[in-house]
Amino acid sequence: MKLISNHELHKRSESELSALFCMVSKDLVRTKRGSPERRNALASLENISRARVARMRACPP
Repeated sequence: MKLISNHELHKRSESELSALFCMVSKDLVRTKRGSPERRNALASLENISRARVARMRACPP
Protein backbone atom coordinates (compact mmCIF):
# COMPACT_ATOMS: atom_id res chain seq x y z
CA MET A 1 0.00 0.00 0.00
CA LYS A 2 1.44 3.33 -1.03
CA LEU A 3 0.74 6.51 0.87
CA ILE A 4 -1.79 8.74 -0.87
CA SER A 5 -0.54 12.31 -0.51
CA ASN A 6 -2.51 15.49 -0.03
CA HIS A 7 -1.20 16.69 -3.37
CA GLU A 8 -2.73 13.68 -5.16
CA LEU A 9 -6.06 14.22 -3.43
CA HIS A 10 -6.35 17.92 -4.24
CA LYS A 11 -7.44 17.25 -7.83
CA ARG A 12 -9.95 14.49 -6.98
CA SER A 13 -13.74 14.92 -6.97
CA GLU A 14 -15.87 14.14 -3.93
CA SER A 15 -17.04 10.88 -5.49
CA GLU A 16 -13.43 9.88 -6.19
CA LEU A 17 -12.45 10.71 -2.61
CA SER A 18 -15.35 8.64 -1.32
CA ALA A 19 -14.37 5.67 -3.50
CA LEU A 20 -10.72 5.95 -2.45
CA PHE A 21 -11.74 6.04 1.22
CA CYS A 22 -13.77 2.87 0.75
CA MET A 23 -10.98 1.11 -1.14
CA VAL A 24 -8.28 2.02 1.39
CA SER A 25 -10.57 1.02 4.28
CA LYS A 26 -11.02 -2.42 2.73
CA ASP A 27 -7.27 -2.73 2.14
CA LEU A 28 -6.57 -1.72 5.75
CA VAL A 29 -8.35 -4.84 7.00
CA ARG A 30 -5.81 -7.02 5.17
CA THR A 31 -2.73 -5.35 6.68
CA LYS A 32 -0.77 -6.63 9.66
CA ARG A 33 -0.69 -4.57 12.83
CA GLY A 34 2.46 -2.42 12.96
CA SER A 35 3.37 -2.98 9.31
CA PRO A 36 4.43 -0.18 6.94
CA GLU A 37 1.40 -1.01 4.79
CA ARG A 38 -0.93 -0.44 7.75
CA ARG A 39 0.74 2.88 8.61
CA ASN A 40 0.40 4.02 5.00
CA ALA A 41 -3.25 2.98 4.87
CA LEU A 42 -4.05 4.82 8.11
CA ALA A 43 -2.18 7.93 6.96
CA SER A 44 -3.95 7.78 3.59
CA LEU A 45 -7.35 7.55 5.30
CA GLU A 46 -6.46 10.58 7.39
CA ASN A 47 -5.37 12.51 4.29
CA ILE A 48 -8.56 11.57 2.44
CA SER A 49 -10.69 12.63 5.42
CA ARG A 50 -8.91 15.98 5.59
CA ALA A 51 -9.39 16.53 1.85
CA ARG A 52 -13.12 15.78 2.16
CA VAL A 53 -13.51 18.17 5.12
CA ALA A 54 -11.62 20.91 3.27
CA ARG A 55 -13.85 20.42 0.24
CA MET A 56 -17.02 20.63 2.38
CA ARG A 57 -15.81 23.85 3.99
CA ALA A 58 -14.99 25.36 0.62
CA CYS A 59 -18.36 24.47 -0.94
CA PRO A 60 -21.12 24.55 1.68
CA PRO A 61 -24.47 23.04 0.57
